[in-house]
Parts: sequence; C-alpha cells; structure tokens
Amino acid sequence: MDSGSEKLYYSISEVCSLTGLKPHVLRYWETAFPMLKPSKSQSGNRTYKREDIGLIKLISSLLYEERYTIDGAKQKIEEMNNQDQQIEMELKAATVSAEMIDSIKKEITGIIAILDRDPMAVDKQDNKG
Repeated sequence: MDSGSEKLYYSISEVCSLTGLKPHVLRYWETAFPMLKPSKSQSGNRTYKREDIGLIKLISSLLYEERYTIDGAKQKIEEMNNQDQQIEMELKAATVSAEMIDSIKKEITGIIAILDRDPMAVDKQDNKG
C-alpha cells in the first residue's frame, strides 16, 4: 500500500495482493479476530479500509514473524488497544492540565498588574470622588 494512495476501500483481492495472504485466510481471521470487521458492499463483497489493512498486517506479523498463537495474538492486540486508550486518556488529562495552567497564568498576570499599580494613583482617584 503506497502512502500516496487515496483509496478509501479495498477489495479482498487487493488486500491479498497488498499483504501476500490468501482470501480464505482473511475470511478465517474475521472469525478468529472480532476486531477485524470489514464492511460489505451491497452485493455482499468485503470492503476493507486502511485501518483494516493495518490490523491485518499486525495480525500477520504477530502470527508469522513473532510466532504468536491465534489466542496470543488476540490478547496482544487487546493489550495494545488498552494501552492506546490509556495513552489517549493521559493526553486528554495533559490537555486539561495545560488549559488549567494557561488560566492560572492569566490570573497571576492580572494579580501582578494590580500589585504593580501605583497605590498613590488609586488614593488620588479616591480623593477626587
């Protein structure tokens, strides 16, 4: 799959040529890996998105290169998904913290501006009124 490709959906034959896998392997993996769920066209043909192809390449790597069993590969992918979710939560927390820091900086800047004012100028204004 080249990075310049703007295709949204791929047929099973295209995925096979991209991954080097046979169609029956992909169909089996759909039953073995619940997270692999390609859409189906109106005519019932499987249509794979880039994310599906990435998952297929991950499964292939875990099974054939790292020698995981099907159950082991499923567990590893679930762990990776949980880590991704944890990272997303931490990033959201960091974003909230950054927003809080900005808010606190503005408050402190305002307080410093008040403290930097000439108290005599404030007394003179009070005496005028």
